[in-house]
Amino acid sequence: MTFSTGEVADFEQMWRDLAPVGRSASSGGYFRQPWQAAELELRTWFREAAGARGLEVEEDPFGNLVAWWGPPAEAGKVLTGSHLDSVLDGGAYDGPLGVVSSFAALDLMRSRGVEPARRLGVAAFVEEEGSRFGRACLGSRLAVGATTWDLARELTDRDGVRLGDVIEGPADGAGSTMLDGVATYVELHVEQGRGLIDLDAPVGVHSAIWPHGRYRYDIAGRADHAGTTRMEDRADPMLTYAMTALAANKQARLSGQRATFGRIDVRPNGTNAVPSHVTAWLDARAESDATLAAVVAAVEKQATDRAERDGTTVTVTPESVSGEVAFDPALRDELAARLGGVPVLPTQAGHDAGILQDAGIPTAMLFVRNPSGVSHSPYETAETADCLAGVEALADALTGLVADQVVP
Repeated sequence: MTFSTGEVADFEQMWRDLAPVGRSASSGGYFRQPWQAAELELRTWFREAAGARGLEVEEDPFGNLVAWWGPPAEAGKVLTGSHLDSVLDGGAYDGPLGVVSSFAALDLMRSRGVEPARRLGVAAFVEEEGSRFGRACLGSRLAVGATTWDLARELTDRDGVRLGDVIEGPADGAGSTMLDGVATYVELHVEQGRGLIDLDAPVGVHSAIWPHGRYRYDIAGRADHAGTTRMEDRADPMLTYAMTALAANKQARLSGQRATFGRIDVRPNGTNAVPSHVTAWLDARAESDATLAAVVAAVEKQATDRAERDGTTVTVTPESVSGEVAFDPALRDELAARLGGVPVLPTQAGHDAGILQDAGIPTAMLFVRNPSGVSHSPYETAETADCLAGVEALADALTGLVADQVVP
């Protein structure tokens, strides 16, 4: 995956370049976890794509990348981009579509004769999915100072590897300066639902991100023999977990919200043994902070009630909780109008854009139709025509933010 000197790949060629990187031959899904082979290859691609365009690449102490175009500036910078990492066995579009589309939008702006009066950057934030070190949007949280390096470096992956042993981080404990002077951030993303399908629209604008959180359930019981121990004599944490997973499903359905147990760790994990401990992670999302708190509390109560009957104990630890993020209203409305009145819809998915908005950087999100309606899965997809419509929409949005003039 190497650009020839002076060569700039178009959107479709860039997409073909990325398609095989980290793809599973068996499932067709992607494994692009941070600082592992596939994601490192994509970081190399990012640098080559930026170099082919004569852009200056900056990397902060946490691994976030940005490629800058335009006049040097201390303030008023505009940022776009997304992330390159994936969930385990994820789709091709979640993240990389935003990065590839940003480079393609920059190319389109240049072809139109846009002269940027403000500095424009294409960003690739690291560990957005939290698929390796368990913290969603970790790179952008570190970049804005929402998470400290002292805490982040102690995070471990599933193999017990510390983040602090993977990257050095800042030598003097200082934070990132990558976002200094950034006045606006616009992120393009594939839609992770069916809103645009129902509205028959290729491109839309996000209005807000639902409140969401990740909660670790530690359920302790007593290891025992699967054959010789009578059912009534067991303290089986797997039963407590199973009923808790069903409770989460019920509470979410009754309230029209979202609750999912998608990850579980069992000890000792033997086929012929009653487990001693189950750790499971709940992902919960709701339309308001109060509703999220109510759903989470209801699931925890049912788990505790069931534990009393099973002879087990439950400890619930919130690992990350984010309140509702409303994107900048003026920027949102300006983009929707500039793009011809495209649909404006909320999203239930978290994004780096939400972290930057919470940090006080006016932020907007564009999203591109996903005809499958499926995301975080090999079945996630987007049509080339819709992707190109997204590139044009992003170029139009960015032009209005950075250009004082367009050369005929």
